[in-house]
Amino acid sequence: MDTDDVSLREQLFHDRVREILICVQLFVCLYILSYFVLTHFKKNAEFVTDDIEDATVNKIALWLCTFTLSVAVCAVLLLPISILSNEVLLTFPHSYYVQWLNGSLIHGLWNLVFLFSNLSLVFLMPFAYFFTESEGFTGSKKGVMARVYETAVMLLLLTLLVLGIVWVASALLHDNTARESLYDLWEYYLPYLYSCISLFGVLLLLLCTPFGMSRMFSVTGSLLVKPRLLENVEETMNCALFEEASLSRKLNSNTSCWLSLNMEAMKRQFVSVQSKRMALETRKKASPWQRNLGYPLAMLLLLALTVVCVLMVCFHVLELLIDESAMPRGMEDPHLGLASFSVFGSLGAAVQVVLILYLMVSSVVGFYSSPLFCSLLPRTQDTTLTQIIGNCVSLLVLSSALPVFSRTLGITRFDLLGDFGRYNWLGNFHIVFLYNMLFAGLTSACLINTVTWAVQRELIRAFGLHRLPFTVTRSAIPFRLLLASGLSKIQ
Repeated sequence: MDTDDVSLREQLFHDRVREILICVQLFVCLYILSYFVLTHFKKNAEFVTDDIEDATVNKIALWLCTFTLSVAVCAVLLLPISILSNEVLLTFPHSYYVQWLNGSLIHGLWNLVFLFSNLSLVFLMPFAYFFTESEGFTGSKKGVMARVYETAVMLLLLTLLVLGIVWVASALLHDNTARESLYDLWEYYLPYLYSCISLFGVLLLLLCTPFGMSRMFSVTGSLLVKPRLLENVEETMNCALFEEASLSRKLNSNTSCWLSLNMEAMKRQFVSVQSKRMALETRKKASPWQRNLGYPLAMLLLLALTVVCVLMVCFHVLELLIDESAMPRGMEDPHLGLASFSVFGSLGAAVQVVLILYLMVSSVVGFYSSPLFCSLLPRTQDTTLTQIIGNCVSLLVLSSALPVFSRTLGITRFDLLGDFGRYNWLGNFHIVFLYNMLFAGLTSACLINTVTWAVQRELIRAFGLHRLPFTVTRSAIPFRLLLASGLSKIQ
C-alpha cells in the first residue's frame, strides 16, 4: 500500500514538473520572439541617451512590454493548441511520444494565460506607463527608486478609482451582488471586473474583425502583383520613365525659367511617379504564374475564408434557437482524445484553426485601419515607448478575448477552460444571439461592399476611364459607357 502511494506521488510529481517545463519553454520562446519584434520597431534614441536613469527606466518598461506581448501571442495560440492536441491524441491514442499532451497541461496553460493577461492589463502595463512618465516626488532624492515610489502611489490611486467605478456600476445593475462584493472581493468583484474587460475586448473584436476582413483584400493586393486587364505594361512603363526623367530634369535644372515653380509639389509628384515606375518594374519582372495566378488565388482564398466564417455563424444562430448546448460555457476537465470537436474530423479541426487565426489577423488589420487607432500603427525604428505600451495593451485585449469570441460565434465547439468560462454575460442568450446576428450582418455588408467596388474599380482602370478629367465615383459611370469603352479597346 505504501509503495503504491509513493509511486502515485512520484508520478504526479513528474507530471507536474513536465508540465511546468513545457510551459516555461513555450513562454521563453514566445518572449524571445516578442523581444525581437519590439526591438525591430522601437526608437533607438530613447534607449541610447546620456541620462543613464532614463535609459534604465525605458529598458525596464520594454521588458514589461515584451512580457505582455508574449502573453498576447500565447492567448492567440490557446485554441489552436487545444484543438490540434485533441486531434493528435485521436490519431495516435497509444503513442508514447504524445502522452505529454493531456488535459492537465492544456488546462494549466489556459489558467496561466488568464492569470498573466489580467496581471498585465491591471498592473504591468499601467506600471510601465507611469514608470516612464514619472520623475519622483518633489524634494525627494532623484533615482530609479524615486520613480518606483511615485509609480506605486499612482498605481494605487488608479486601482482605487477603477474599483470604485466598477463597484458603482455593479451596484446600479446588480444591487445584491454589489453589496456582497464589498465584503467578498475575490469571489464577486474580480469576476465582475474580468467580465467587463472581456466584454470590452469582445465588442472591440466585433467592430474590428468585419472591417479587417474587408481591408484584408486591399492589404493582400498591395503585397502581390496584380494582373491588369487590357493594359500594355511596356507602354505604361515607358510613359512613367519619360515623366520621371522630365521631372528630374526640372528639379536639377538651375535655369531661371523653373524658379517660379512650386518645388515641393514637384518633389511629391516625382516621388509618386518614381514609386509607380518601381511598381511597374516589379510587375514586369514577375513570372506569368505570379502575375496572373498568385493574386486571383489569394483573393479567392480570402473570399472563401470570409464566406465560411459567415456561414458558420449563420448556422450557429440556428443552433442557438434549437439547441441549448450551443451556448458558450466553461468546462473544468477537458477530456482530450475522446472525440473530435468538428463533425468533419481532423479536416474540420484544421479548418477551425485556420479560421481562428484568420479572425485574429483580420481583427488586427481592422484595428490599425480604423481612424481611432491608426495613430498607434508601429513604424520600423521609429515607434516611441508610449506607442509600444499602447500597442501591447491593445493586442492583449484583442488576443485575450479571441477564445471567447471564437466560441461565442460557434467557430469551434471547444468549450472555454478555467476562468475564461466564468464570465457573467456568457450565459445570457439575448447577448449571445444579438452578437452573432451583428457579426453576420456587418461582415456580409463589408464583404459585399468590398467585392462590388473592387470589381468596378478594376473595370474602370482596365477601360482607361480613370484618366478622365472628372472624378470617377461608383454612380458616375453607367454600364453602357463601360461596355462601349471595352468594345472599342477590343476592336
